[in-house]
Amino acid sequence: MSRWKAAAIHLSISVMIGLLSAAMIFGVWYPPPYSHAAGADQLVLVLLGVDAVLGPLLTLIVFRHGKKGMRFDLAVIAVMQVCAFSYGLSVVIAARPAFIVAVIDRFVIVTASDLAADDLAKGREPAFRTLSWTGPRLVYAERPESRSERSDLLFSGVDGKDMEKFPKYYADYTEHAAAMLDRKLPLSKIHDTPEAHAILDAWLLQHSRDRADVVWVPLVARRADMVMLLDRKNGAVLGALPIDPW
Repeated sequence: MSRWKAAAIHLSISVMIGLLSAAMIFGVWYPPPYSHAAGADQLVLVLLGVDAVLGPLLTLIVFRHGKKGMRFDLAVIAVMQVCAFSYGLSVVIAARPAFIVAVIDRFVIVTASDLAADDLAKGREPAFRTLSWTGPRLVYAERPESRSERSDLLFSGVDGKDMEKFPKYYADYTEHAAAMLDRKLPLSKIHDTPEAHAILDAWLLQHSRDRADVVWVPLVARRADMVMLLDRKNGAVLGALPIDPW
């Protein structure tokens, strides 16, 4: 067997594993429309780059048919590739969206790594005390009534830990959806650019919605902020569009 054939076989196996991983990432952990906002596309490119390049390239360099110790060399390459891939996948898993949190006048994508274990344990309901493996959960963050808690949140926010990172304030979104309509914005307030109009018009046509029936609030994420569309009547989430809300 030539080194090129060996590398091609290794590449085929790596690509198959990479495609299965990408299907899991985009289909389950980073579902659209949140995949771009959470930076999944960049993470997957790095992950697939390591998976599809590192191992096959090393095989191409070191492989020689009949070479003494060839099996050991290939085993070392396989271990290195598995370790690199496992580390990359752990980063992807830690950065996956865990909750889409409605907070006052916006939605915030909270990732698994944003939530401390002790804070997660204080969630009001069992679903708020675990990190989902089947996509982010939609929740509403209720502002605490006590003045002391609000003061604590103020100082915590200065340190970068705002209310959306405290599961003890989470509640079922469907029970509080109407509250988001207090800060709603009409579609006419979306940036007046050809690109934004094209994205919005395509969505309205695809979902058979009238402009008068849809409002929006900002969706804040780690990589790119978006526009979250809501039903004007009940505040139900309709979808998110890759348009800068600011």
